[in-house]
Amino acid sequence: MNFQEALAFIQSFPDMERATFGARGPTMGLPSMKALLARLGDPHKGTKTIHVAGSKGKGSTCTFIASILSEGGLHTALFTSPHLHSYLERMAMDMRAISEEEFARGMSEIKDLVDLERDSGNKTISTFGVLTALFFHLVKTAPRKVDWQVVEVGLGGRYDVTNVFDTKEAAVITPISLEHVEILGSTQTEIAINKAGIVVPHCLTILAPQQDPGARIAVGRRVHEADSELVDVAKKYKVKNLSQDKDGQSFALDGPNGPLELRIKMLGGHQVTNAATAVATIWSLRNRGLLEVTDEQIARGLEKAMLRGRFEVMECKGHTVVADGAHNHESAAALAKALKTFYPDRKVIFVIGVNNDKNISAIWKELAGPHSKSVIATRSNNARSMEPAQIAELLTDSGSAQGNPDVTNSVVEALDRAFAVAEGDDIICVTGSLYVVAEARQKLLSDSLAETTAQAFRP
Repeated sequence: MNFQEALAFIQSFPDMERATFGARGPTMGLPSMKALLARLGDPHKGTKTIHVAGSKGKGSTCTFIASILSEGGLHTALFTSPHLHSYLERMAMDMRAISEEEFARGMSEIKDLVDLERDSGNKTISTFGVLTALFFHLVKTAPRKVDWQVVEVGLGGRYDVTNVFDTKEAAVITPISLEHVEILGSTQTEIAINKAGIVVPHCLTILAPQQDPGARIAVGRRVHEADSELVDVAKKYKVKNLSQDKDGQSFALDGPNGPLELRIKMLGGHQVTNAATAVATIWSLRNRGLLEVTDEQIARGLEKAMLRGRFEVMECKGHTVVADGAHNHESAAALAKALKTFYPDRKVIFVIGVNNDKNISAIWKELAGPHSKSVIATRSNNARSMEPAQIAELLTDSGSAQGNPDVTNSVVEALDRAFAVAEGDDIICVTGSLYVVAEARQKLLSDSLAETTAQAFRP
């Protein structure tokens, strides 16, 4: 089986990207996922595990944690979703995305067993489920034993197909906000209850700072039920921002293991929160005697970590392009704050596209303001993309759009329109969905038009 054949096999399953629920309950739920893994010999077991759930910052927090572990000389596997350009990006060994050959090899090794499980009556296996199983198989069969696996939840927590561990070393809960309310709950507290479902007996639970006190109470209740240990980052650690520029930001972290001065390349104040949560996780595991990583290795691991599409700055055709997949109102608020911080006196042309389940009005409410020059509504090639005309209508109805939003039918067309109207030192900001960001990056970089200032691991 070559890489293209492996892709074709993956895509033969229902495309439920990160969404493991149907209208009335789980589509590929835990019984289905556990049956598939049992067929493969339970490859998820036997490796130290850090499991990360939350509404915002999961991917960044996972990346920070994995980068620190790898810098500490520990063989580390990282599983995140979604990807920008290739499934290969979802699986990394020591911060290097797996190769096409590794992907194809792993898929060829599990294909017959996956088919056997499907043929046995397990008809709910999804693309995301097979990718998750593939990751665990690659971890188990790696030439060098994997010391730690860092796993990002796809959706929710309790019923997510990654939540297959009877034991784990740490459960990390990043900031929680209103998302997927038709599935996870109508309040942040209800959503927190779902996210806290990844907490298992006696594991460490690391809770990132939360805006809603109800979310902390819900997580605390689950921690008590599981006889877990809660590390509340907001209560146990103090963060002080020291400096920031377009190349990164520095901060001081003080707590049970501090103080420590740290620097990260990722921009935006929210990334400091994600980095602090990652460091709290490593320190807590170290205090339990589960790993040996020095503060110097922590600092180097943080500074090396990078994710594309998260306030990524590129220069193209004489203009600055900021690519950020802000997909909810809180992410959009963080994006708006970062734009104001780094480009306080410059106008912004927004290229925005979202999926059907997103609240575009709430997102735009955070982005609209004196800095906003115009907005161009667009769509990605994803089947769940909201129609650009509907985006424009919702923005107009909200009363926060500057003039009539422009409407385009593709990201490429939207970029052309943005460059055509950009003047002087105008900023072009592509946002709303990682799918939109991915198509914009592919267009800019494939045409050799853009020079990115951020570096990340690449497939």
